[in-house]
Amino acid sequence: MRDPSPQPPDCNAALVLADGTVFWGSGFGAHGAAVGEVCFNTAMTGYQEILTDPSYAAQIISFTFPHIGNVGTNAEDIETATPFARGLVIRSRITAPASWRAARPLDRWVEDHGLTGISGVDTRQLTRLIRDSGPPSGVIAYDPRRPLDIPALLARAADWPGLEGMDLAKEVSCTQTYEWDETIWRREGGYGRQHSPRYHVVAIDYGAKRNILRMLSAHRCRVTVVPATASAEDVLRHRPDGIFLSNGPGDPAATGDYAVPVLHELIASGKPIFGICLGHQLLALAVGARTRKMARGHRGANHPVKDLLTGKVEITSQNHGFVVDPDTLPIGVEPTHLSLFDNTNEGLRIVGRPVFSVQHHPEASPGPQDSHYLFERFVALMAEHA
Repeated sequence: MRDPSPQPPDCNAALVLADGTVFWGSGFGAHGAAVGEVCFNTAMTGYQEILTDPSYAAQIISFTFPHIGNVGTNAEDIETATPFARGLVIRSRITAPASWRAARPLDRWVEDHGLTGISGVDTRQLTRLIRDSGPPSGVIAYDPRRPLDIPALLARAADWPGLEGMDLAKEVSCTQTYEWDETIWRREGGYGRQHSPRYHVVAIDYGAKRNILRMLSAHRCRVTVVPATASAEDVLRHRPDGIFLSNGPGDPAATGDYAVPVLHELIASGKPIFGICLGHQLLALAVGARTRKMARGHRGANHPVKDLLTGKVEITSQNHGFVVDPDTLPIGVEPTHLSLFDNTNEGLRIVGRPVFSVQHHPEASPGPQDSHYLFERFVALMAEHA
């Protein structure tokens, strides 16, 4: 562990990594300190959706794009009411919003939601560090009133156990069942409502993003959302036409302790099942495959993925630090999608059953809309098995 440099007189915040690296900068948002896994996201916009994505629970997000904050924030572009990310790291200071939809600047929004931010960091250097050594544990700290206690922050970062073995789905999931009927945002009228649903989907909330639920609703689905700890009986008593397994944070193997036995029963029910992100990983565990922690993870809105069923390549939005090991997929379970960045698994299906899942985020919030067809595929399975 290197000796920390003294606090520069023009800096009131720091990102302190477990290996002793200290990045100084200017703080914004909430005063205080928060510990988590430091990761980077390559998206050029959509930072409000990223910060409110429950899959970022226990993580500090560094944005590689330097001008984060220039479109401001609003009350619509959120994926959950309470952000679960620990903090954010950016290169340039936040400027005045320049979007017609902006309601308030990012720094005010971050402060209102209890997040700590730091600007002025060499995010290229930080990205290279994560690229070469993997995502480190770190502490983001901001205190404009007194000098930061770097040795104490270093000890806190070093003591943090990391995401492996951590079940975070219970922390971000809903606690009660509820109904969802909001559809996707349109420029002409904002969010709509689904008044004539054709299918009924039960969504298991391991950390569900709102735009996924909106996409289901927009495809003429009535959506009932149940907690991550729901039993198979809890799900099936709603008599769904299909079952959705949501995204979420943490180690899938830890969440699988209680989710996998439920999924065994749901697969056996014969109902169409569609999983995204953590839902994909849990489905893989349920069929006997294994997951592992990635060296760097995938986080951004520009990841190329090949659909092995059609041969087409789509640009996708991604956020995951764990991945399914395709070599452990049993006979009767086929990989369906492949990352063209590193050849990791991006999807699977159970042969002869209406069950499939993908690792990436087809709801495109933020990101491209190339993968919207997956919701149509799910609806087609429900129609076929109605």
